[in-house]
Amino acid sequence: MAESKPAMRKPEFTKVNQLRPNTNGHTLTVKVVSSKTVLQKGRPNGPQVRQMRLAECLVGDETGIIVFTARNEQVDLMKPDTNVILRNAKVDMFKGSMRLAVDKWGRIEVTDDADFTVKEDNNLSLIEFELVTVVEG
Repeated sequence: MAESKPAMRKPEFTKVNQLRPNTNGHTLTVKVVSSKTVLQKGRPNGPQVRQMRLAECLVGDETGIIVFTARNEQVDLMKPDTNVILRNAKVDMFKGSMRLAVDKWGRIEVTDDADFTVKEDNNLSLIEFELVTVVEG
């Protein structure tokens, strides 16, 4: 009996202003506004030295911008004025604000110039969220 593979779903693209805290599985096309390396250190791990690199990048589309945390090889892809497609991205919370990230289950692809102007006056990472516990009674 031949097993049929499930058909690949076409990705649903999300806009930056649709992102919500602690959600994942987002696919977005964004432009890198800026990139700043915040951590770069080597860690001796047996015979080879493992590099740890971290950069905070401001990425956005025509609806807003958000801080994207790039790790290791991702740092090289996130150059200012580069358009990238973030696949299976997740929204993490850091000190009450949203940060976008792509872990090992997602990927970053450099793409051709997207035809939008980044809306820089709507920074979702500047919105502070508060954890509220709802008691149902």
